[in-house]
Amino acid sequence: MTRVTELTIRRPDDWHAHLRDGAMLRAVAEWTARDFGRAIVMPNVVPPVTTVAAADDYRRRVLDALPAGSAFEPLMTLYLTESTTPEEIDRAASSGFVKAVKLFPAGATTNSENGVRDIERVMPVLERMAVAGMVLSVHGEVADPGVDVFDREAAFIDLVLDPLRRRLPELRIVLEHVTSAYGVGYVLSAGRNLAASITPHHLVLTRSHILSGGLHPHYYCLPVAKGPEDRRAVRRAAVSGDPRFFFGSDSAPHLDAAKERATGSAGIFNAPTALACVAQVFEEEGRLDKLETFVALSGPAFYNLLASSSRITLRRREQPVAIPDRIMTADGPVTVFDPGFPLHWRVEVPDGQDEKTF
Repeated sequence: MTRVTELTIRRPDDWHAHLRDGAMLRAVAEWTARDFGRAIVMPNVVPPVTTVAAADDYRRRVLDALPAGSAFEPLMTLYLTESTTPEEIDRAASSGFVKAVKLFPAGATTNSENGVRDIERVMPVLERMAVAGMVLSVHGEVADPGVDVFDREAAFIDLVLDPLRRRLPELRIVLEHVTSAYGVGYVLSAGRNLAASITPHHLVLTRSHILSGGLHPHYYCLPVAKGPEDRRAVRRAAVSGDPRFFFGSDSAPHLDAAKERATGSAGIFNAPTALACVAQVFEEEGRLDKLETFVALSGPAFYNLLASSSRITLRRREQPVAIPDRIMTADGPVTVFDPGFPLHWRVEVPDGQDEKTF
């Protein structure tokens, strides 16, 4: 069989990205903007983005952090709290730039302290979202310390997501960064109005990468990577062409000092390698023909947006592409996700344009 060495596809979008703020934002935004035309920007900065006015301010900071001439479009989200009002949802729906509301169970992940403790307290907001057609993006884990960390996605589905969907079947929901065979199976059984995003690192990692031969903090994220059977299910979903599964990097940078301390922060910074890593996985699976669907078509369709009208060319290089160990911010270094195998794919840069090497 002839090896595919070049693919021209619509410009991909990233349907789950953490760009942070301040010095970190100024260092990482260009990496997402390099390969992706748009990104759903997560709102768990400090302070959290809880209003449309705050989302607009944050959007302007993102745009200011981009390289001159960048056409990247940040798609903003609101951080759902128990103080969010239905009227704020109306403002979000009419804003044109807020595309989703993010549900963090309180305490489940980075900067989630202001999240939801009691789903009943936000039901009026969720009901208004269902009417408005606004997407609810969920971090799909319970925060109960009595639930094993490897079971928290399944517990969230059983205790929160499934009852919510039965109560509000018209609410459009994205189960972010699905990690388990149980989660994939639930999405496959759920029918309309539920989709899931999939990260590059959950296509690659299992818990053994985090724990074998010592503790590897730069492979630690939430939800944590799980067993080989879970990774297999996530891979099958990604390469299937099923429109309910689409790309969301969950690129989540932390300073190395925060990752490498005794209680290291959860998050993997993968923006520089995300697209190359996904292309490599699809090549391994023999499904490069489904790559465009996963990274460029299914996400916009779920969010009721048009796919990009521009195109990129991915080319497979015989020699592995050099990966930076880390990038520098004004506050210190940030380690870049290394999948543990050589990457051969990268976006071709037209002649005459500056190529950001890595």
